[in-house]
Amino acid sequence: MCGIIGCISEGEAAKLGFEGLSRLEYRGYDSAGAALIQDGTINVLKDSGRIADIDNRLKISSHRSDIAIMHTRWATHGAPNRQNAHPHTDCGGRIAIVHNGIIENHAALRVVLESEGHVFQSETDSEVIAHLIEKFYSGGSGRTEPKPRGSLRAAMRKATALLEGAYAIAAICSGERCIVAARRGSPLVIGIGEGKTFVASDPAAFVGQAGKMVFLDDNEIAEITKGSYSITDAKDEVVEKVTETLSLTLEEVEKGGFKHFMLKEIFEQPEAIRNVLRGRISEAGIKISVADVLDAKRVIITACGTSWHSALIGKYLLEGIAGVPVEVDYASELRYRNPLIGPDDLIIAISQSGETADTLAAVREAKTRGARTLGIINVVGSTISREVGSGIYLHAGPEIGVASTKAFTAQVAALCLLALFIKHAKSGVVDRRIAEGLLGLPDKIAGVLEGSGGIEAVAREFASHRNFLYLGRGINFPVALEGALKLKEISYIHAEGYPAAEMKHGPIALIDRDMPVLFLATEDGSFSKILSNMEEVRARGGRIIAVANEPAPETLKRLAEHIIYVPKTIDELSPIINVVPLQLLAYHIANLKGLDIDKPRNLSKVVTVE
Repeated sequence: MCGIIGCISEGEAAKLGFEGLSRLEYRGYDSAGAALIQDGTINVLKDSGRIADIDNRLKISSHRSDIAIMHTRWATHGAPNRQNAHPHTDCGGRIAIVHNGIIENHAALRVVLESEGHVFQSETDSEVIAHLIEKFYSGGSGRTEPKPRGSLRAAMRKATALLEGAYAIAAICSGERCIVAARRGSPLVIGIGEGKTFVASDPAAFVGQAGKMVFLDDNEIAEITKGSYSITDAKDEVVEKVTETLSLTLEEVEKGGFKHFMLKEIFEQPEAIRNVLRGRISEAGIKISVADVLDAKRVIITACGTSWHSALIGKYLLEGIAGVPVEVDYASELRYRNPLIGPDDLIIAISQSGETADTLAAVREAKTRGARTLGIINVVGSTISREVGSGIYLHAGPEIGVASTKAFTAQVAALCLLALFIKHAKSGVVDRRIAEGLLGLPDKIAGVLEGSGGIEAVAREFASHRNFLYLGRGINFPVALEGALKLKEISYIHAEGYPAAEMKHGPIALIDRDMPVLFLATEDGSFSKILSNMEEVRARGGRIIAVANEPAPETLKRLAEHIIYVPKTIDELSPIINVVPLQLLAYHIANLKGLDIDKPRNLSKVVTVE
């Protein structure tokens, strides 16, 4: 949930670390700070607020240091203020740590540490880590002299053995020329460059500075020095890791002339869909490297947030195209309801980051019950991608904006590919109608994007409203949910998505001139029913916005105050087209309100806490 970076580089650790930290701000942005080793002592610089503003005040990036750890925070324990900002130090200021995750037994640990004389300065759960390391490093409350080099890693091992919950930790000590890092349940990756070494919660932090990377796995501890590293496991045995090439570029993690990352990523959707499809559809069939999917008696798709909405669409696709029974579960609920899962079930986990804590926990729960697992993931090398039995990478490129856009449409395209693959594998039939429809999607999405100016005009008229209702039927009901979520996330307008037929069972009581209602009214088998629902809203004075195909029938033109036209596609693929104007509508409303679109309040891009 938070962003971590550590850097070792002669004289430039603060500068390079701060550059990386700025790229991690999407992971948390209520406070930030750095701990630098300078002249054999630790200098902590931190404050509440946005990273750039903090640097203007504290000049973190201007400091000269060989070793630095930094953190940008999304608050879980304690208010977002300077006191609770990371890094946190031990009693003597000789050890500093940054932490991502939640320490579930922090309260009990704090009681013990305080009884031993440790003095706490914050309300956070994270500070117990610094004091635990201090305890095992110096054998007391921090009033004794540090031990010789090499004991920081040993102290980290003893400290993490007592922690319950999830963590990614980076620690430094004034007496040592290294960074020690540990992970369990939260991502950490080492970056290796020429004369400089990094550890971070995301490779984007060291893009352009490190060409190679190594991912830490759970319960591993790394000691990082200038130009090298060593990794040990829970038994303190050396672990040999595979070094991977970092393929991200600076262009991919920068805005590229767009005002916001979200807008850039909305406009990247044609290319993102091409990347999902590339090499996977041919005359011979559908090519996906997945295992153990064909013998499954039942499919359970699990996800959170936007990915859960794509999972709902996946249910329609897998049942309708492949004839496979599908259930959809919130990952946060699946593992806690004692699910009836076994070896005949296939669990599909969907996550943009591949690090979503609840989804990862659901995968692990399913594996303990013998189920097969498959991931639909965007980030290569992420934890979920390494833990599932097989998977489909989206290759949609990095998604920095907190409100997901291109990952959603890429996920739906991947689910459609999976449905086609299963159908082809079972029957030998390639559904050319759907395959050709998929190949035509990028151009149709580009057509919607060309009409962004018209959508902005609609946004201008409704930006001051406090409530919205989004309605859809069938496979487009989840699109209504996703459209409402986008508006909530970035504009702070209350919005609800609902099945259009269910409107009569409650939400119709809310309809008046102050409740705009957006209908997904593209032509499909339920189009006449949608028109009836629109009549019901119109009869009660509601203001209607419709997403429709051109030419729209006269009845729809009479009922809708505004019509946003989208290209016609086959019913199964309509969600991928129809969601794009909803993304743009939310974006333009938030932009007109002057909000911080890429960093909406209280939200974080990667949710690594349960």
